[in-house]
Parts: sequence; structure tokens; C-alpha cells
Amino acid sequence: MDLFGMFRRQSAPAEQPNASYQDADGGVLIETSQDIEDAIRIGMTGSTSGVAVTPHSAMQVSAVYACVRVISGAVANLPLHIKRRVSDNTREDAADASLWRVLRRKPNGWQTPSQFRRQMQAQILLRGNAYALIAWSRDRVVSLVPLDPDRMVVAQADDGEVKYEYTRKSGSRINLPSREVFHLVGMTLDGVHGVSPITFARETIGLSMAQERHGSTTFKNSARPSMVLQHPGKLGKEGLEFLRSSLDAYRSGGESEGKALILEEGMNTAPLSMTAEDAQWIESRKFSRSDIAMFFGVPPHMIGDTEKSTSWGTGIEQQSIGFVTYTLEDHLTTWEETINRDLIPESEADMYARFNRAALVRGDIKTRWEAYVKGLQWGVISPDEVRALEDLNPRSDGEGMQFYDPPNTAGGDQGGQNEP
Repeated sequence: MDLFGMFRRQSAPAEQPNASYQDADGGVLIETSQDIEDAIRIGMTGSTSGVAVTPHSAMQVSAVYACVRVISGAVANLPLHIKRRVSDNTREDAADASLWRVLRRKPNGWQTPSQFRRQMQAQILLRGNAYALIAWSRDRVVSLVPLDPDRMVVAQADDGEVKYEYTRKSGSRINLPSREVFHLVGMTLDGVHGVSPITFARETIGLSMAQERHGSTTFKNSARPSMVLQHPGKLGKEGLEFLRSSLDAYRSGGESEGKALILEEGMNTAPLSMTAEDAQWIESRKFSRSDIAMFFGVPPHMIGDTEKSTSWGTGIEQQSIGFVTYTLEDHLTTWEETINRDLIPESEADMYARFNRAALVRGDIKTRWEAYVKGLQWGVISPDEVRALEDLNPRSDGEGMQFYDPPNTAGGDQGGQNEP
């Protein structure tokens, strides 16, 4: 069967998706009585704030976009290695495996590895699940084709087998065996279906969108004047019309811009300061931003919210360690275990996938080289291994594979012979 043979095989005649189908623009998925109750409670808006919250509309909120960008970008840019266990203590790169080429060079006919991983990770964050069609050639993975998660229905039989039904754009459906689906699951409550932060953060995101729309409407309609004009008496209709025309000419720009405003009949101006309601609105927007970051597990300072916030130490290394430990490690482990389960056959059980977490500090040259020096001093790595990490050729004198003895462990004074 060729690459897209699975899409040409239909399990049922072409028909339109049923009511449980959920499109990318906010269609409601009704599967249980609780779904019906929630749909009636929030109406057709998607949230009690009166704003429809969908994965697409949520990305228009800066905090949501920043969280998705930070996490999916980290997963996309970290080097992903395919290793092979040679013995209990020896590992080597499985560069001869077809999976190496798929995950590191060309997952399909139009995407790069980073594009593929970024798309899949963004789908996990926005929809809770990410799917890709696996094209096999015997026991070799040939390509991975991303599938729209909104068109996939996943069901688990009583015997534990997971079945997939995919609705194509034409409306026809096909059944996909689990062997042909690469399924990344986010946080899950039943072990099969992932749940998205958008689902449980719907009210918080809806509130943020409503606040943003309120602010935009306020500025659009000029509902917040910068000053007020005070008249000692009562301004008649004719005087009011004259004043309005004068103010319109003053605000029209052009030659009048920058000139002074002339007031008559004892009028004066008074500036308007920020009211308590204005301050509360700004604070509520800041709270919504931090709350959204909490749902995604991203520290607020990593999405630009540095006010009243602390980070894990100073420097990019400490911040990266905290982000990796408390958030990114969960996503990286999901990728590694899913690759091992879905893409590596039993005949290649000695292979496994592994992200290089150390690459997170590659932008900090000082920290990176300090780690190299410590590794050399303690005999953990050799000079040629350091050069390989920096994409440099081995030493020409043949001394690059020497491992230095750890300091103060060789016994006696060696006159500095143990120092690299």
C-alpha cells in the first residue's frame, strides 16, 4: 500500500459527520449528559463571560499564544536522538535506522522535523491530542502525516483495544488501526483522550478576551477623554454647537495640531486621573495573564510578565532548569515514550528515542564551556567528544580521545600532570 492508500480505503459510504463532530472553529462535541448540561449552561458562547472560546480564538490572547509558542518551540528545537543499546553500558546513534531519517531529516513530503514537532505539540496544548498517520514499509517507518485532531474519534473497546475513526474533508470516514496512528496524549483523565488547558481554562481565557474587547471598544469610541472642559455657568445650545465645532477643528490635525486651545466665557480645563475602576480593570487583566500561564505550567516571566514575579535563580541556565523540571520534562517524556511505543517495532526493541536536554543552554556560551571544562577535569568526557558537541572535527594529533584523571584522586603530587 502506498503512502496515501489508507485515505483511499473507506470503511463506510461517504456521508456527513454526525452531531458529535467538532470542527476547528468551535463546534461543540456532545458525548455525555454532562456535555449537554454544560452546553445549556454556557449557551452558544462557550463561556459565561459571553465570549466564544475555541482553540483558534484563544490564540488571539497574548498569554495563550506565548505559552503555546514557548512550549512548542522548545520541543521543536531540542535535538531528538534515536539511540541503540549495544550492551548494558554502551549506547550508539542508530543513524542507519529509517526512523532516524524520518524524525531527524524528513517526516513527510513537505515538513521539516521542527515544523512537524511544533505542529504536533501545539495541537496537544490546544486540543489535548495530536495524531499522525504512520506509513509502514514492512517494519520500517517511511513517513508521518499529521491528522486533524478535530476529525478524529477515539474509542476503547472492552478488551482494551483502542480504535480510531477519521473523518475526511469529503465527509467520508475511515477506520485506522492503532498500528497506523501515532497518538500523542496530553493530560488525560481516562487514559485514552487527552484534555486541553483550553477546556478547563475556558472561563479565564473568555474573561481575558472580554476585557480586551472592552478596552478596544473604549479606545475606539473615545470613551475615556484626557481632560474635561468646565464652564462657570450654563452653556446654551448655540454656544455648545460652536464649542463642538471648534473642538472638532482642533482635533482634526494638520495645521491645527500642536496649537493652543482658546476657551471663552471663563471656561477652563481639568485633567482626568485614573479612577479606581480603571486600576481594577488593569489589575484584573494582569491576574488573567498569570492565571493562563498557570494553566499551561509556564512561569509568568517567560511570557513577559515580570511584575511581582521571581524566577529560579539568575541567568538563562537556571531559568531553563526550572522550566525543564516543572513543565517541559512532562512533554518530552510523552514524546519519547510515544515514539518508543508507536514507531519502534518489537524487532528493534534495543532502540529508543531521547531528547538532548543539555541543548537548552546552547545559547549561553559561558555556561556551556564551564560545563565542558568540569567534564574534562573529572574524566567524564574527552576533548574529541567536546569538539563533536560543538560540531568540530577531532584533533589531528590523535590525542583527542584521552580521558584525564580526576584532580586530587591519583595519589600524591603529580606536578600538575592530571590537569588538562
